[in-house]
Amino acid sequence: MIYRNLKRVFMILMITLFIFVSYVNVLKAEDFYELGTRVLEYGDEGSDVAILQQRLTKLNFYNGKIDGIYGMKTVEAVRQLQQTYGLKVDGIAGESTIKYLPDNNIYNSMNISREQIILLARVIHGEARGESFLGKVAVGSVILNRVEDKKNFPNTIREVILERGQFSSLIDGQANLFPDQISINAARAALVGYDPTYESIFFYNPEVATNLSWISKRPVTKKIGDHVFAR
Repeated sequence: MIYRNLKRVFMILMITLFIFVSYVNVLKAEDFYELGTRVLEYGDEGSDVAILQQRLTKLNFYNGKIDGIYGMKTVEAVRQLQQTYGLKVDGIAGESTIKYLPDNNIYNSMNISREQIILLARVIHGEARGESFLGKVAVGSVILNRVEDKKNFPNTIREVILERGQFSSLIDGQANLFPDQISINAARAALVGYDPTYESIFFYNPEVATNLSWISKRPVTKKIGDHVFAR
């Protein structure tokens, strides 16, 4: 009887562990974090960091670039907020700190539509299929960085994507496929400001690119998966 009960307890523990590990793996696979999902500190990256920076900016605590990277400017902004509200001043954004931030819908405040998310996700899905979540966000960031670079590129997502000869997924039809959830999450992360490419406006795969003579002269910022990112 005791042995049977112990066996039952053991099975329950194993099932619970399996569910927990599966949940963690799914979270890592998609990697889109809403603000408050985890405690944030120096060195963290992600969509939640970008949302944190957006909200700190609205409160005039942060005046740096919205990039989803928790650097010293973000630490100092969090410290200022904590000091203002009499919290422990450690530069770490946990639950007690986050509750003092405005709880607005970030997509509405940034005027981001569902159409924009899906349009960007289609190209991410076509250009970065097989890449990690980070690699997908990076491709989305390049498109958005071009939108910001009004001197050299069109100023809307649609016009940047449709610019002649820029994205192979439009040429081979891959962008016509409906994106998977990870690509949609990557588009959302890029749209709220997460940019792991450090403001890159080009990317290429050196293994399949046919003409590297011009792009190889651009300053490289990062390599993520099979793609090289450059300014």
